[in-house]
Amino acid sequence: MSVGTGSTAVDVRIMTRAELALHGVASDAPVRRPDGAGPSDDGHVLVDGANAALPTNPASPYRVRDGRVWLGEQDTGLTLTPVRRPRFYDLATADGTPYEHIARLHGADVLATTVVQTCIRYGEADRCRFCTIEESLRSGATVAAKTPAQLAEVAEAAVRLDGIRQMVMTTGTTTGPDRGARTLARSVRAVLAAVPGLPIQVQCEPPGDLAWIGALHEAGASAIGIHVESLDEQVRRRWMPGKSTVPLAEYEAAWDEAVRVFGRNRVSTYLLVGLGEDPDELIAGAGELIERGVYPFVVPFRPMRGTLAARDGVPAPSAHLLRHVTEGVAAKLRAAGMHGADQQAGCAACGACSVLMTAGG
Repeated sequence: MSVGTGSTAVDVRIMTRAELALHGVASDAPVRRPDGAGPSDDGHVLVDGANAALPTNPASPYRVRDGRVWLGEQDTGLTLTPVRRPRFYDLATADGTPYEHIARLHGADVLATTVVQTCIRYGEADRCRFCTIEESLRSGATVAAKTPAQLAEVAEAAVRLDGIRQMVMTTGTTTGPDRGARTLARSVRAVLAAVPGLPIQVQCEPPGDLAWIGALHEAGASAIGIHVESLDEQVRRRWMPGKSTVPLAEYEAAWDEAVRVFGRNRVSTYLLVGLGEDPDELIAGAGELIERGVYPFVVPFRPMRGTLAARDGVPAPSAHLLRHVTEGVAAKLRAAGMHGADQQAGCAACGACSVLMTAGG
């Protein structure tokens, strides 16, 4: 690995960060997210002071010595600090439910929860192949449904004890036409009653009635994630057989309504790298989202334990592919003046699961 100046130095740093995102580090982390609703399975650390979610991988060529990341005998120039176990993890509700089973720390300052830990699309014929939303429930690491009162109790403690600065609420898709938005709205109101002013991002599928987007905003949500994962129809059908039954036109209508209600760059969507989509078409599609005012949160697919993709031996993308897409999308974000941190809350504001912040997005 060589370190130069100007764009070369940036390229080396982005490439190293991409390799870390895919291969992780041979180091443990006190704060981990082993499974759940998205493409995670990692330990939470700070890389050069920024949130990063990296696999804890004993086989990784990257090691941590004296707070720095090394590749063999070469110092990569990156610092790495594990996120400390939060104090709110030591608490439990009156009925004995550990706070950690209700919400978890992501990065250094983000509280995240899956409000409903079940999904109508989790049967094998419909399941998203990268998702393990119900595996953490089966392992006993969480509870099926978090009540608004529980979420408010945990959020208050996390802010008071650990300096939490934002919260993310996602949900498995429910049977009603709101697709989970109703429960999210109740939860947001309860948390903000306990912790006024806490920025909160909500995440759900496009609700059948777009009025629910306004209801989420009225409840107090700061930002919203409506995650499509891929803009390629063939990829959607192959990777998300149940979710792909919601047409892209519904996503587009929901994004436009969300931008109207929440504002430009307060709406985001995941785009996963490594599902087989043409990388340049992915970058072009991300550009169209940016023009809509939607932040395309580009994240590498990783074959998490317990997913259908891991069972079938689907590999993660190469670091070169991840860097190519990340740099292409980041350039479009910079040109549009969109930065993830400006969302105040949510995955783009946290940035841990992506390399976009390293690339200037």
